[in-house]
Amino acid sequence: MTNAFTRVAEFTLDRPAADMPESAKEAAALMMLDTMGILIASAQMEAGVIARDTAALLYASSDPGFSAHMMFDGRTVSLAGAAYAAATQIDNLDGHDGYNPTKGHIGVVVLPALVALAEHCPDLTGPEALAAVVTGYEVAGRAGMSLHASASDYHTSGAWNALGVVAMASRMRRFSSEQMRHAMGIAEYHGPRSQMMREIANPTMLHDGSGWGALVGLSAAVLAERGFTGAPAITVEAESAAQYWADLGQFWQVEHQYVKPYPICRWAHAAIDGVRMLMLNNALSADQIKTLQINSFHEAARLFAGMPDTTSQAQYSLPFAVAVQAIYGRIGVEHISGAGLCDPKVAAFITRIQVSEDQRHSLRFPEGRWADVRITTTDGRVFASGDVHARGGPEDPFSRADVIAKFKDFAMPAIGVERTDAIAAAILGWTGESSRFSDLSPQLFAPAYRKAQ
Repeated sequence: MTNAFTRVAEFTLDRPAADMPESAKEAAALMMLDTMGILIASAQMEAGVIARDTAALLYASSDPGFSAHMMFDGRTVSLAGAAYAAATQIDNLDGHDGYNPTKGHIGVVVLPALVALAEHCPDLTGPEALAAVVTGYEVAGRAGMSLHASASDYHTSGAWNALGVVAMASRMRRFSSEQMRHAMGIAEYHGPRSQMMREIANPTMLHDGSGWGALVGLSAAVLAERGFTGAPAITVEAESAAQYWADLGQFWQVEHQYVKPYPICRWAHAAIDGVRMLMLNNALSADQIKTLQINSFHEAARLFAGMPDTTSQAQYSLPFAVAVQAIYGRIGVEHISGAGLCDPKVAAFITRIQVSEDQRHSLRFPEGRWADVRITTTDGRVFASGDVHARGGPEDPFSRADVIAKFKDFAMPAIGVERTDAIAAAILGWTGESSRFSDLSPQLFAPAYRKAQ
């Protein structure tokens, strides 16, 4: 085994929860709460319904030891099937956390893996659950950075967050280091190295590949647990990869995730924030805006340009998102689905927006997500934002109260106040030494009782 893998195995299998910083565990609890809100809000969206039905059709289990219930559904499928369904559902409401250096998302697979695996850990404490979450973030993030440095194409999150799922399964199912090594090799070999920019150019329910990342990660873990072998994961064990694992257990990536204010591709957020800031600071209404010029980085400028026909297109459209924010002062599920997709006010406003690439913003990607905005009003005034970085990340983080408020905003329309509050109390309570993961379980599996509007 290489030194890098030995470090990963020792961290994953042997590092007790008590030896992880309280700040990392607190961040992990907030990330799980934030992701849970997106999962709940997306329960009745078409992609989530299809994913859960497909898991029931294709990914069931004949063995109770390898089965799990689908969240906010209740049907029993395999461990991998439950994780696949939830991760696909979350992935199709683009409001979940992300990590700039990976150009992608981790919590989208960590929450589904945690809940599926925890069904077979009846004594799991809150701190131990958070330690598994931290493990998933720390391993997945470094795998993502390693992959992007070693592959010429830009791959979706499912290509690398599968390794974080393997790490969680290895910890929670008490693998040996040899079992874990094979599982990571299997997951990397079969990971969905799907090309992100193809999805950006043609937005669909494929999104960021994380449903398949969760499926592959737990499938690889079960295979290795039963004796299947896999070649070493080169994103961990290649000599060139060692630099990405050197600070494992010292720098805590889970504390540096961004939280999204909007259920829209992160690439559009700086532009949305710039428009929001100018309108609030200058008391502007949408009717007062004659033209709106947005300059951003290359990838943001390539987002879908027109009025979207589908929820997928809406979440990958910068002009649409900016128009919704300008008109309504917020972007909710109701704006990116159903009647929101044919809103005549939004369609008319989009014609006033021009998007261009600016090289100085492109040079700062992926470490940053920058844009600048220039508004010209109907009476001839001009307002310029200057360079704006998307809020919610380490540079301009959400407070604990902000994350809780966001969770409630997404969850309450689907499951009501009482259940929303119970879920928040359980997850945030995991930082307590006497807490149990099972405090959350009674709230997880009954269906969302009404459709999110």
